[in-house]
Amino acid sequence: MNDFNVRETITVPKFASALNLEVLYAGRGMMTLSTKNVTRPGLQLAGFLACYDFSQIMVVGLTEYEFIRGFSPKERKSRINKLFEYGEVPCIILTRDLPLLPEMIAAARKYSCPVFRTSKLSTNLINDLFIYLNEFLAPSTRMHGVLLDIFGVGILITGHSGVGKSETAMELIKRGHRLAADDSVMIRNVANTLYGSSPEKIRYFMELRGIGIINVKNMYGSGSVMDEKRVELVVELENWNPDKDYDRLDGNSYTEEILGITLPKLIIPVTPGRNLAIIIEVAARNFRLKEMGYDAANELIARTIGR
Repeated sequence: MNDFNVRETITVPKFASALNLEVLYAGRGMMTLSTKNVTRPGLQLAGFLACYDFSQIMVVGLTEYEFIRGFSPKERKSRINKLFEYGEVPCIILTRDLPLLPEMIAAARKYSCPVFRTSKLSTNLINDLFIYLNEFLAPSTRMHGVLLDIFGVGILITGHSGVGKSETAMELIKRGHRLAADDSVMIRNVANTLYGSSPEKIRYFMELRGIGIINVKNMYGSGSVMDEKRVELVVELENWNPDKDYDRLDGNSYTEEILGITLPKLIIPVTPGRNLAIIIEVAARNFRLKEMGYDAANELIARTIGR
């Protein structure tokens, strides 16, 4: 699992494509991103560098542009160069299709800093960057299991190898539900919400013992898969243990913590003849009812022994 202080690298073309930016200078060709914050370097260009964080993406809008343009070329060069002397700036982005100042491109070339441009206003760009960086730098972990969308509920099916996760998922897909990831589930914590997806190389593929590898999308159509799903409920399959006292009244007693988020968890014993697909469908419907405030167990208790 990644630490919550995440550092990720991305190529200049991929970053530009993600945010619809024009590449003015590719620089080092790669960018290291480590913070969700961005900076508009007005104070820094004015000479206040005490709280300057060079690891932030630098957004140069009309205000900063007109401010620095008011200095002589020699002074502009000095002030712009100071922005790069503290460390590796990820990139500079000019908004409003502003023309690139000669002193700025000279400094970018000297320090191999990528430079981009967009027609967007600074406020709109910063909003886009906030959304993008929150997802790109989200803490993540990899879990063994299957993630499906069942009646709109994101259910992560876990359990020991061979317990029947993929076979159960296959039955659920056949019944019209959608697969997000099989075997290896990449989970990210985005703004305290968990999202799961499949590693790109194995996306849409599933292994079934005795059959081999299948492509779910090609076999069942594009409506049978999805690229990402919110994780809301964990269902752990385990072989029936006759010595274990399984809860027959309340399935809310278990939880699982993933990336600091606590999720409700159901433990379902596996025995020959049990239709696990139907049981998990019922679990999804029951989860939604409980979210809406209805609990069948509480109602039964109230009817039998009173409130």
